[in-house]
Amino acid sequence: MYQTEYVIRFNKINFIIDFIKKDIVFTISLTLALLSCFISFPKVEYIDFKVLSSLFSLMVVVKAFENLNLLDYIAAYILNKCTSVRRVSLVLIMLSFFMSMFVTNDIALITLGPLSLIINEKSNIDLMLTIILQTIAANIGSSLTPIGNPQNLYIFSYYNITAKEFFITILLIALSGLSLLFILNIKNTNKKIDISLKDTKINNNILAVLWIFLFIIVVLSVFGIIDYKITFLLIFFTALILNSKLLLLVDYPLLITFVCFFIFIGNVSNISLISNYMKNHLNSSTSTYFTSIVLSQFISNVPACIFLSKFTDYYKQLLLGVNIGGLGTIIASLASIISYKFYLGEYPQKSRNYIIKFTLYNFLSLILLTIIGAIFLI
Repeated sequence: MYQTEYVIRFNKINFIIDFIKKDIVFTISLTLALLSCFISFPKVEYIDFKVLSSLFSLMVVVKAFENLNLLDYIAAYILNKCTSVRRVSLVLIMLSFFMSMFVTNDIALITLGPLSLIINEKSNIDLMLTIILQTIAANIGSSLTPIGNPQNLYIFSYYNITAKEFFITILLIALSGLSLLFILNIKNTNKKIDISLKDTKINNNILAVLWIFLFIIVVLSVFGIIDYKITFLLIFFTALILNSKLLLLVDYPLLITFVCFFIFIGNVSNISLISNYMKNHLNSSTSTYFTSIVLSQFISNVPACIFLSKFTDYYKQLLLGVNIGGLGTIIASLASIISYKFYLGEYPQKSRNYIIKFTLYNFLSLILLTIIGAIFLI
């Protein structure tokens, strides 16, 4: 009896440890939120419901796309036209770049990561560099739209900026990053290969058209053209009626992570000592820009964005900083961990080489884009 209780307790501890390892940012955000509640009582107004609603709606639509094989169909169709390693690599990089603008960097890598590994196996050529450049492409490409990543959606909503202001701020960095990716891809061999991926069919063309239409509705709500509450209800009830399982596939830990950071930052902001220090430190465009880049390297760019937004009005520099800051360390952007896990699952023996090469190319990109941003945009 005692031994059985011991085993159950041991299994529970292992479950908790595994969960913490699996989503460390969620665990940290929850811990910080709970601890901060001992300092200050949380308020409902700390939570940005527009951001949460928009994220939820976007996640449901993207899950519908995945369920219909829409993204896989597009990727496989394009890749079947390629004849060399360098061209395959370039297509995968460009797909990551442009797909991430509309379905977020996470989803772009979740979709294209396994596809890259399949090609890797079929062609018998190591596409490690391609997968690393794909990750950089997804992080840079996602910066170009308000719906490309969570930090953009948050900044766009929190500072109530216009679409014109947003695109003018980020365009040069995104185009510079795109040019850099073209140059870095030259490192890939130009060896001829023959890829023949099995035809991927869209499961239901009518539903695909419907969900594309709903995706447009979500985008319009992000830009404030349609009320986000109406969009939320439309997406929720459509999913409930057509495929209720989509609602179970939403990344709720990410939504809860946002809530936790909202609570933590709201509580901390009420501590005059911290609030005054941060406001004094972030009293210029330069300090906001560089602080957001550096902080992203240690806690990732999404929490860095939410935290710093409470103490600075320099939203352009914050937008640039947290997007450029997604490059660098492997935890600077959580999307980078997705690619690493995919590659590690297939080639665990190459983990060290991957980290070294990933760090090299990411910090090269980080330094170059940081310099461009500092010279031309701040």
